[in-house]
Amino acid sequence: METSLNNALKKAKRKQLLKIIITSIIVILILLPVFYKTGSYFATESSKRLKEHLFLHNDIAEPNIQVDSQVTVSNSSMFGGNIITNRSKNINGYVVQWSTLTSSFGWFRGKIDKNELTPGFYWSDTEFYEYDKQTKTKFATFYHPSIKKYHDGVQNELGEISQMENHVAEVAVSFNKPYTLKEIQGKIPSNLNIVWLYMASPIMDESKGPAGVEVYGFDPSDSPRETYEGFIDSLKAYDANENNETIQEFLNSNKNKQFDEVEILGVMLTGKTTNFKALENQDFIRGASVGATAQIVPYIKPEK
Repeated sequence: METSLNNALKKAKRKQLLKIIITSIIVILILLPVFYKTGSYFATESSKRLKEHLFLHNDIAEPNIQVDSQVTVSNSSMFGGNIITNRSKNINGYVVQWSTLTSSFGWFRGKIDKNELTPGFYWSDTEFYEYDKQTKTKFATFYHPSIKKYHDGVQNELGEISQMENHVAEVAVSFNKPYTLKEIQGKIPSNLNIVWLYMASPIMDESKGPAGVEVYGFDPSDSPRETYEGFIDSLKAYDANENNETIQEFLNSNKNKQFDEVEILGVMLTGKTTNFKALENQDFIRGASVGATAQIVPYIKPEK
């Protein structure tokens, strides 16, 4: 009798275990598509936010850099992945390769490739310059008029670049004080392109080495007033949490000003290298830093 009871109990336990296993399998099969769809939704939304943030950053903080393509890599999954941003520079009609960003995203947040956004630097006993880490192309540096001392001094490379024949170049020109766009247009030769306006950057201690700060500005294009309004909207969207002191200070100090009254700290210029000679020894220029260059070829005509 006792043996039969034990066998019956074992059989009942086996049946109960089998039911639990079958139920678990059914629940897993039901939940898997739900989990996949939920995970894919969060990853997709996160990638959208990251792409928007990348475009905003390009709009406000990447002087004379254009986004050629921005794609989610094929090995991305429901848990997240990477976004590849291919970038270049337009140097007076000559397209020059610039660093490619690999930014990552998960379910709830994305991360811009800050390492590639920050230039590297070459430093020796006789020379210092910043460069793009991937292309190794020289990086054009802006000098804030309120920062009195830079570790390597304020460079003015207009004399060197104007002697370089049969080339086009970009040059970051920093002013001795802020100017309005109308004042700037009266000072810049018409055979040079104004491709970016330097509006703001953090005031940091640069006396011991480059602080690696972001500079903020925009491409004035053919309608500076309209693009300035877009720049303001992009600044607000980029710093929606109002945590960036430099951006908030710029917005607050210019919120009641018309664009004609807004002051500019510098410009990025492009053009034939020989055309930069007209800017040599101009007292409104505090510094001039050469960036990317390209040799002129017969089959590509410079814009100016």
